[in-house]
Parts: sequence; structure tokens; C-alpha cells
Amino acid sequence: MPGNSQRRGAKRNPGSKKGQTVGSGGQKRRSLQGKGPTPAARERTSHPAARRAKAAAKRTTSSGRGAPPARGQARQRPAPEGPETLSGRNPVVEALRARVPATALYVAERIDADDRVREAMKLAGNTKVPVMEAPRTELDRMTGGAVHQGLALQVPAYAYAHPDDLLAAAERSRQPALLVALDGVTDPRNLGAVVRSAAAFGAHGVLVPERRAAGMTASAWKTSAGAAARVPVARATNLTRTLQSYRAAGLFVVGMDAGGSVDLDAVEVAVDPVVLVIGSEGRGLSRLVREACDLVVSIPIGSSTESLNAGVAAGIALYEVARRRRAG
Repeated sequence: MPGNSQRRGAKRNPGSKKGQTVGSGGQKRRSLQGKGPTPAARERTSHPAARRAKAAAKRTTSSGRGAPPARGQARQRPAPEGPETLSGRNPVVEALRARVPATALYVAERIDADDRVREAMKLAGNTKVPVMEAPRTELDRMTGGAVHQGLALQVPAYAYAHPDDLLAAAERSRQPALLVALDGVTDPRNLGAVVRSAAAFGAHGVLVPERRAAGMTASAWKTSAGAAARVPVARATNLTRTLQSYRAAGLFVVGMDAGGSVDLDAVEVAVDPVVLVIGSEGRGLSRLVREACDLVVSIPIGSSTESLNAGVAAGIALYEVARRRRAG
């Protein structure tokens, strides 16, 4: 090498930047060392998998919930629904007339009172619902920006019964059990109509699925015309399994569907403990629910009408059962 590198006794500084030393590749303490196995993708900070894992952990921490259960493990039931807020003068008055259980009536400050506002305040006073004055900005926040016309009614979440409570109610009545189950009915007004018919014809309760089905909202309360205060409504995590448990308890499961093989007026089990299963107007009973039924019947109707909605079908079926029980 040029310079003094060939001089006797010359020594290269290990930290020099003038090139590699003799025997490049590492010697003694500076020999090459293995780095171990390649870490998993989620452990590499710059890898997309690591960023996704970090974001998922952050969401879990902020929501206070753990990771989703593994396949085959039972999921927890969803949290109860929160309170509902009705807005607008006509809806609020109608809800108070129907005695929908409310926790508070909010009235805008300096509201231009008309007959509906005065009636709402009077009905709230008669039913001991607190009346509170609030600025319009607060009403806007409560109603999510909906048109409230200066009135808002807060309705608490409905307290659903357990499916077994309906059997207990039938046992206390000393009458053959008469229950109504809804499969895929998503309109709360239909649910309210079913509850009203159940009260009129002596049913012991109404069963609805927990998912993909209407719940007891303020709209359902209004349609029931107060019957929801007398007839319990239960929620089933799995409607098929609940119907199977009812069968094991001695109830005859009768499905109502336009494609039923037997007409309703030919059914002879009305005097026995029975649960009527009403399907949705569009698709009727689902396959699993149909398989859980002992019998699937239909209501004879004119050929020009394809089907009846759930509220009407339930009313007709309940009337037929009540008529036969009175006659028998």
C-alpha cells in the first residue's frame, strides 16, 4: 500500500476510515454474529401487520372491551339499548296519550305554545312525567339535529323479559299457554300491533329475536295503545333454540306462513298449550325456524292478495285460538 503502511512496525487504527483491514469479514471480538430468527411481522415496527395490531390494541383499550372470542366460544349478549328521544309536537303528544313510559319532557325556552304544547305539558303532569325547560341548542343535541319544534320526550330502554318468564306467566294464569313469537319482523309498528292483539285475546307474552328484528321502541309502544304495559315481551338470543325449549316444555309450535300445508281453521291444537310463530311479510319463516315448528299453517286469503302483514296475521290467528278455547 502507498505511504507508510508498508513501513516496519506500521499499525492501522481499527477505527480508521481508510479502508478495510487485512482479513476483512471479522476477526476475534469483531467477528460476525448471528441476529437470531426473523421476528414475526407484527413485531417489526415498520411492517403493516405491526401497525394494524397496534391500532387494534388501541381500539380495544379505548372501548374497554376485550378481544373477540375464538371460534366456537359463546359471545356475550349485547349491551341493552339506551334511552330513546322522541321529537316533534305530534309524536310527543301521541306518545303521551298512549302512556308510553317516559322519564322527562323537555320544552324549549320561550316556546310559542299552541294546543299541542299545552296538551303535552298537561299529559306529562297527569302521568307525573317531569317537565324541564331547556335551550334549543340542548334540544338540538338531544335529538341529533332532528326537527323537534321545541318538544322532546325521553323514553327509557325497554326492560325485556326472559323467555322462561313467559312460561311462568302462563303457569300462574292456570290457563293453557298461549305465546306469540316473531321471526324476522323488523317494523316496530307490526310488533306493537302484535302486542295489542296478544293482550286482546289473552296471550301470555310475545317473543322476539335479539338480532335483525324490531324491538320495543317508542313507536311500538304507541301502536300497542298501552298493551305493552300488560303483556311481557321477551328477547331470545337464538329463536330456534328457544322454540325447541318450548317444545320440550310441552308447547305445540305452530308456524304461520303463506306456504303452509294446512289452513288455520283446520288446526285442532288450539286448546292445547301453543306458541304461534309469525314470519315476516316478505320472506315468511326462515328455514331453521320452520324446521323447529311442529306444524306450519296458512290463513286462507284471496288470490289477489299475496300475504298479510305480521300484525294482521297474528290478530287473526290469536282470535281463532281464543274462539276455539271459548267453544271448547
